[in-house]
Amino acid sequence: MVEMQQKSEKTRTISGSTQWQTIKPTDIVTSGQSQALRQRSNLWGFYLLGHAWLIIIASVLLFAFFPNIFTFLFSVIVIGGRQLGLSILMHEGSHALLFKSRTLNDRLTVWFAAWPMIINMQEYRKRHMAHHRFTRTDKDPENFLYTPFPVKPDSMIRKILRDLTGIAFIRGQIGLYKAIAGNKEGRIERLKTYYTGPVLANTLLLAVATAFGRADLFLLMWVLPMATTHQLFIRVRNIAEHSTMPDLEDPLKNSRTTLTNFIGRATFAPYWVNYHIEHHMMPYVPCYRLKNVHHILLEKGFGERMEIQKGYWTVLKLNTSA
Repeated sequence: MVEMQQKSEKTRTISGSTQWQTIKPTDIVTSGQSQALRQRSNLWGFYLLGHAWLIIIASVLLFAFFPNIFTFLFSVIVIGGRQLGLSILMHEGSHALLFKSRTLNDRLTVWFAAWPMIINMQEYRKRHMAHHRFTRTDKDPENFLYTPFPVKPDSMIRKILRDLTGIAFIRGQIGLYKAIAGNKEGRIERLKTYYTGPVLANTLLLAVATAFGRADLFLLMWVLPMATTHQLFIRVRNIAEHSTMPDLEDPLKNSRTTLTNFIGRATFAPYWVNYHIEHHMMPYVPCYRLKNVHHILLEKGFGERMEIQKGYWTVLKLNTSA
């Protein structure tokens, strides 16, 4: 069955939009529910950004004050998970969901989520909106993340090793640089536009570490997790969201919701990103209300029609063919 799904995904292309045409959100939620779900909160926005950074800072301090192999590994794992969390909050900001004010939303998201993670939110926003409109079609700019799967076990192991050794990160950054640089015309301006913010944000992080006499912590507790555990977590999250899907044309089956526990939420699925069908159904709903959307879908009897998996280990097995 997995081989059939793999063949189907790699040989079929869909040219039209798959953005909830066969079934509409208005068929599922009432106007009152929709209005309540879409409300944004500045308090939530500050809390989520503060939550991510406080966990990162606490993990850095844990290793700084109790340096040993166990605190090192623990902190690298936890920080990698919160770095994915920052990417998720950047994603929220790209949807203008993190704060009520668009100006506040964009400025705080850029400074505290996008730039530290070497992301240009404006460029991401343009690509990501196309992903929502053309999910898992040949017009989906993020389709390349999902089409290789399922893969053989040895291929999956190689991917994981490339993530954890930093090879995937280096390749990704080189590829990003080449894509931005493009042809010579306008190259300098494009590079300045993309990299000025990330360089500034990461220089400030380095400056803070240096001011405390521990510049090494910037490398060990920021760059290293970004290049290793964060790469693994973001790969698994990407696989879970749209790879090896039962029906690319059905919006309830071309995205996946993954039910997980505390460990999963700390690593692969921070800030409710695991409710991915729900996010595609109502992309104007803040992440902290996606679980409510999930319960509404179940209450309305859509559970059997949805692509729901329990746990990320199950998702990895689904995407690894024998």
